[in-house]
Amino acid sequence: MRRTTVRRTAFAVSTLSLALLVSACGSDGTAAKDEPKGKTSASAPAAPAAKALSQAEVDNLVLAEADLKDHKVAKATEADLATAKTVTTDKAACTPLVDVMALRGAGTPGATATRKVVAVPKGPGANASAEEKAKAGLSALGATVTADTVASYNGRGAADALAALKKAGTDCAGGFALIAGGDKTSFTKVAPASYTAGDEAVAFTLTADLDGETGTAHLVAVRKGSTLVTFYAQSLAGTAEQPKAVIDAQVKKLA
Repeated sequence: MRRTTVRRTAFAVSTLSLALLVSACGSDGTAAKDEPKGKTSASAPAAPAAKALSQAEVDNLVLAEADLKDHKVAKATEADLATAKTVTTDKAACTPLVDVMALRGAGTPGATATRKVVAVPKGPGANASAEEKAKAGLSALGATVTADTVASYNGRGAADALAALKKAGTDCAGGFALIAGGDKTSFTKVAPASYTAGDEAVAFTLTADLDGETGTAHLVAVRKGSTLVTFYAQSLAGTAEQPKAVIDAQVKKLA
């Protein structure tokens, strides 16, 4: 395997883990139970006096496979979440970004639900040649994988979490390192991107150095009242597209 391919694989593994990439297309891994994360900090302002949704309500809001055509949707597994807990960064100011990238969500929500969403490319067809089948296989490996987390907060928790993400995007514009176990991925740039929805939203394009080649990932957050949905998209091939179809479908369920 070429070194560049190894680095691209590390780029994907370092944040969502290879297990996430493959299990969303069908896995025997045990799905993690969506659980409450506790109340927001006591120091958070009391107004507006929003109350977090229950875990059952959040579970109903998160994307299901029936909500989105040509995509596979699966729960994050226990292994995914265990890997997520080990992910760190070399810059404390970038922690809000890394929390989203590593499936931990943003801020301190009262309840969360995370799903893994993979765009499914069209198959080569029954009469496809060997070459066409090979190309289809490579296309599948390059599909965009998105971590979709729905979180509900007490008080101003959702607004504060989004504000922290906005600040982190600015503070980390020059890049940061993401560390997972023995792997270190260098993100060289965090640039503003465009997405508008809900009460407020923020979007970034992240650029990674893959041994001299460039990889891109996308982070988007949308707040609707006391609910915040965050998305982190990447590709095993190294370059992902902003998952607009996934985001649109999830935001629609918040209405």
